[in-house]
Amino acid sequence: MFAVLGFVAAMALLAGLVHLYLWKRLVRDTTRPGLPRRIGSVTMLVLAVLVPATMAGTRVGVHWLAWPGYLWLAILFYLLVLLVALELPMAVARLVLRRRRAAATPTAPAPEPALVVAGGSAEPPATAPPVGEQPDHDPSRRLLLARGAAIFAGLTATGVTGYGMRTALGPPQLDRVQVHLARLPRSMDGLRIATVSDIHLGPLLGRAHTERIVATINRLDADLVAVVGDLVDGSVAELGEAAAPLRDLRSRHGSYFVTGNHEYYAGVEEWVQEVDRLGLRVLQNQRVEITARGGALDLAGVNDADAAGTGVAGPPDYAAALGDRDPKRPVVLLAHQPVAAFEAAKHGVDLQLSGHTHGGQMMPFNYLVGLEQPVVSGLGEVNGTQVYVTNGAGFWGPPVRVGVEPQVTLVELRSE
Repeated sequence: MFAVLGFVAAMALLAGLVHLYLWKRLVRDTTRPGLPRRIGSVTMLVLAVLVPATMAGTRVGVHWLAWPGYLWLAILFYLLVLLVALELPMAVARLVLRRRRAAATPTAPAPEPALVVAGGSAEPPATAPPVGEQPDHDPSRRLLLARGAAIFAGLTATGVTGYGMRTALGPPQLDRVQVHLARLPRSMDGLRIATVSDIHLGPLLGRAHTERIVATINRLDADLVAVVGDLVDGSVAELGEAAAPLRDLRSRHGSYFVTGNHEYYAGVEEWVQEVDRLGLRVLQNQRVEITARGGALDLAGVNDADAAGTGVAGPPDYAAALGDRDPKRPVVLLAHQPVAAFEAAKHGVDLQLSGHTHGGQMMPFNYLVGLEQPVVSGLGEVNGTQVYVTNGAGFWGPPVRVGVEPQVTLVELRSE
């Protein structure tokens, strides 16, 4: 409970600061005092409250907030990116306007002496209006400039979000990758592992999403199926029916599962039992020997790096999963987060299969993900251990993917 309250408080503070910036650029700078500004200010306040309300509400079952809240979060992200990118050109444009105005302002002429006429009265000379009262079109130009930037940012953010929504809700892309393992027996050359991660069943993705993924995997006729975490964003009571099609997964040597960080938010003990009941073997700091085509390899799995409980909810234990094994056999490790590769490399892991990153999900967010994870997408290497990161078949938060499609990957192991 305290963790949820802390998360909501942090989100509320961040949302408040971001929406204050958006209010300045989209409302204050583009309107004059009056009714339109008041309407814009109230709208921005409501949207600022919507973001933390959505984050908190979807965690406690208020799912009707998910669509409006998460779609606004996506638009908000791209508005922020675009407006920040426009700050420099806008500052240059304002500077140019000020200089043009200064150059166009005439210098006040020297006063002419008064004319004395008959009768001794003085007639004041005709003078030009004081400099400070010159017609000033600069505020109108600044208003036009601000409105142009706001319209451009708004239309672009909405368009990108629409495109990303269509991508995220579409079918997963099937990718194939070959990975060479020095210790793989020649007889096992071509062993295929169907890999999927981050299915994220929840308020926006249900049973039809699972059925589509299962159908995609079954068409691959794989030797193994690996589901590497973040299956759900809710409890078994809420999402058990949505996960049920997993029982139809087919492969020659079984289907395997490791926990992701989101399982620990959703009742990991119940989900471990449920996934096992559906026919997937859950590797919790364990390994199994896969015997196929006259050869053998070790398939290991560790709990997610964010686990902090005990027992089923315990943290990753690499020694338990990888210690005391035959060093002649290759080992493939299932670990939800790519960062696990630093420990995997210490235990001589040949290949680690991971997810978690979503490939960044919404560009340019992928650059921030790269600050935390050693591999964001695709095949990489960490201290001698090869790491393949699948982009995930679902999404978290906004139903939007920009620059990275949902993905199921067929990993083909090749012998050297």
